[in-house]
Amino acid sequence: MLGRDMEALHPDHAHDAHPITPEWVTDAVFYQIFPDRFARSGRVGGLNLQPWGDKPHFHRYMGGDLWGVTARLDHIQSLGVNAIYFCPVFQSAANHRYHTHDYYQVDPMLGGNEALRALIDEAHARGIRVVLDGVFNHASRGFFQFNDLLEQGEASAYRDWFHVEGWPLQAYDDTRPAGYAAWWGNRALPKFNTTHPAVREFLWDVAEHWIRFGIDGWRLDVPNEIDDDSFWQEFRRRVKAINPDAYIVGEIWGDAHRWLRGDQFDAVMNYHFTRPCLAFFGAQTLDHPMNERSGTGRVEPMDAAAFGARMTEVTQLYHPDVVRVQLNLLDSHDTARFLTAVGGDATAYHLATIFQMTYVGAPCIYYGDEIGLPGGPDPDCRRAFPWEEGTWNQDTLALTRALTAARHATPALGRGTFEVTHASGDGLVYARRHASGDAYVGLNTGLQTAHLPFTGVKAGAYRDVLTGRTVHLTGDTPLGVPGRGALVLVPQE
Repeated sequence: MLGRDMEALHPDHAHDAHPITPEWVTDAVFYQIFPDRFARSGRVGGLNLQPWGDKPHFHRYMGGDLWGVTARLDHIQSLGVNAIYFCPVFQSAANHRYHTHDYYQVDPMLGGNEALRALIDEAHARGIRVVLDGVFNHASRGFFQFNDLLEQGEASAYRDWFHVEGWPLQAYDDTRPAGYAAWWGNRALPKFNTTHPAVREFLWDVAEHWIRFGIDGWRLDVPNEIDDDSFWQEFRRRVKAINPDAYIVGEIWGDAHRWLRGDQFDAVMNYHFTRPCLAFFGAQTLDHPMNERSGTGRVEPMDAAAFGARMTEVTQLYHPDVVRVQLNLLDSHDTARFLTAVGGDATAYHLATIFQMTYVGAPCIYYGDEIGLPGGPDPDCRRAFPWEEGTWNQDTLALTRALTAARHATPALGRGTFEVTHASGDGLVYARRHASGDAYVGLNTGLQTAHLPFTGVKAGAYRDVLTGRTVHLTGDTPLGVPGRGALVLVPQE
């Protein structure tokens, strides 16, 4: 259960300060947008663009912009989404914008600062929060201070902003040593020297500037590569001083205890959630070569017993107030899309989505997943959103909307404890227990109907979110769960 004794699990961390995490995230459903590929407004002209929907390319632009996102907020809101996480939006010479040129300017191709202002205002008017991607470990060759270093060499005023290893610098000649430290050796991404006081102040000021502008938090790109707790402690102090409810979520793929003690991040992107979902729901159809090439790496199939045990463990990895604001994702711009990773099996994606929307933490939908958009490893996972509704998987869309509505309407699904009551073979049953009333979920990954035991339930009338029918539970009720299907039982209103 979620409240299990943390000291027994992690004695090294049992006496950490009590983390204070943003209350709103517990009730959030996130939507991740890769801006170049979501929606093109037509308001930004004069650009050399790929035709919308062409095969994604590492170096070409589709021309999605923030005006386009604002125009599509009706769609986003219809999904039950109340928070958007954007991949980088600042000026850059890359379609993904992780090569930042100017941290104070939204890319003109996205509509500039004016477009972000309009988007935030309209999103906030709808009760939708906005979280931006912060790329603070490295800049780009076009970043002014690094460009000065290239132009002026050893005389540059910004020489100490970066890790210079030798002269002359070779920013473009791959046959010779770069002469400076770059992210994973990619000389397009020079690493900041974050021990330098001026660099630290610059990055903290960027963080403060956009919080004052009105964003609701930061997703931090590869923050573990700024290997300095004091940097992130001060980052948090400054951000929270302006907006105590700001959400700080780090991209940490492994163990994150170091950053989740209450003095740095609120949460991390929960890849500990992602991999078991691939392993259990996609057990019969996993595309192993695809996953080996993807960010998640090779995934071995799991049965219900292993999955139930692992997902219980994941609820106990960190303090309960951290666990409830973890960003739970099935895929992202860094991985193959879940649908493609499981061999195109829509039922596997549906089952995983049911679990995602009824598990502890904040679910995050990657744009296009809600209408069945496929995609392999980068750049294929970054396809343009197909706005022709005739191409959409309407079953997937309807399921997404039904699940988010149930999550918002049922406190147990967002705030209840998590308790696996049955896990065997293809069948999993768990309870989300809450003072306002419990919810119960049964999942069957097998092909045939299975009668799963719903034990320890509170007797009464429940509504199945997926069919709308009423189900009467006693204290020990076996229920038929269809093959590749589920029951999501919430208290009858």
